[in-house]
Amino acid sequence: MFKPLSLAIGLRYTRAKRRTRFISFISFVSIAGISLGVAALITVISVMNGFGEEVRGRLLGMVAHATVSAAGSPMEEWPRAVDIARADPRVAGAAPYIERAALLQGRREEGAMLRGVLPEAEPSVSEFAEKIVVGDIELLQPGEYNIILGRELANWAQVSVGETVNVFVPSFRTTPVGVLPQVRRFNVVGIFETGYQDADRGIGLIHMQDAQRLLRMGEGVTGVRLKLHDMFQSNQVSRDLADQLGGIYRISDWSRDHANFFRAMKIEKIMIFIVVALVVAVAAFNLVSSLVMLVTDKQADIAILRTLGIRPATVLRVFMIQGVIIGTLGVLIGVVGGVLLTLNLDLIVTAVESTFGIEVMPKDVYYITGLPTALYWDEVALIAGIGLVMALLATLYPAWRASRTAPAEALRYE
Repeated sequence: MFKPLSLAIGLRYTRAKRRTRFISFISFVSIAGISLGVAALITVISVMNGFGEEVRGRLLGMVAHATVSAAGSPMEEWPRAVDIARADPRVAGAAPYIERAALLQGRREEGAMLRGVLPEAEPSVSEFAEKIVVGDIELLQPGEYNIILGRELANWAQVSVGETVNVFVPSFRTTPVGVLPQVRRFNVVGIFETGYQDADRGIGLIHMQDAQRLLRMGEGVTGVRLKLHDMFQSNQVSRDLADQLGGIYRISDWSRDHANFFRAMKIEKIMIFIVVALVVAVAAFNLVSSLVMLVTDKQADIAILRTLGIRPATVLRVFMIQGVIIGTLGVLIGVVGGVLLTLNLDLIVTAVESTFGIEVMPKDVYYITGLPTALYWDEVALIAGIGLVMALLATLYPAWRASRTAPAEALRYE
């Protein structure tokens, strides 16, 4: 009796047994639809986040967070650049590199990016050393002209560890027989496999000094690669390093080099979000039909309340409260179900695979096994908010229709 009248009547209608069981069934379907839609949306978005983080982690493990390189000529003062970068608390690692397009000739010819590195410094900026499946990065010794290839690159060139490849680079030299491309025979001493196709198919690692001799760069390098504690500061850190060095330098970072790839992933996530959110919208339409039939069933009750002096606005709030209660119940069940499903998705996938004898993510097809997930609570809150807003909007028309009930017309045949 101490509650607002609209709230008391709305709760009473929610708990009361209805004469028409079909209306109760439609309300149950509405709650179930909203719950399934919210749970599906949370799970799908979490899986998308998991795949995004997995791909980004593999990509950024192979490429630098940021690079600073000289414009148009070899970078001669790279030791100073490395020292300045390592002194910056935002930088986790810094290493020089040389990079040039080349043609590798084994049993077949294959184009690749030749990257000269320092074996002792490379682990501080990339995960190549950890991804070597045959050999070791320490086998890259100056003057021995050894090379480590990506697995797919080695397969395409049809070479294996212990064999040799001829490396042609677009640097020409004049000889008595004419102008010839620069070429050197390298010994294949290792194979790496990162799970990132661009690296496995297109990169060959050699020692930096061998690259300098091959490309006739003297003591210069292409630039300095940086790994940061916070990769989202890559642009600012690279700019600060270029400013401290002085002169003209070219800066780049992972978000710029792979902007199209990450933009495509973001658009795909948004589109999937919209498509799955339509499930919640369909459940909201079911809520509209449920409330419309409830209003029709309660015409006499509404008319009596109106004759007792209740205002149309109070009647409006009664049915809005009931619709919001149904929507809130559906959203809460959906959030709990979606979170539990996301947190236990690996166990569910494993159980399905063992029960039906299938493999959801075959290892010989995908580099990623299982279904990676990443649950972000701000996105869960956003999904719950969308569900509640849809439920609220679904109550507007039925509640407005109830508030327009004419007592004399509703009680004419009672």
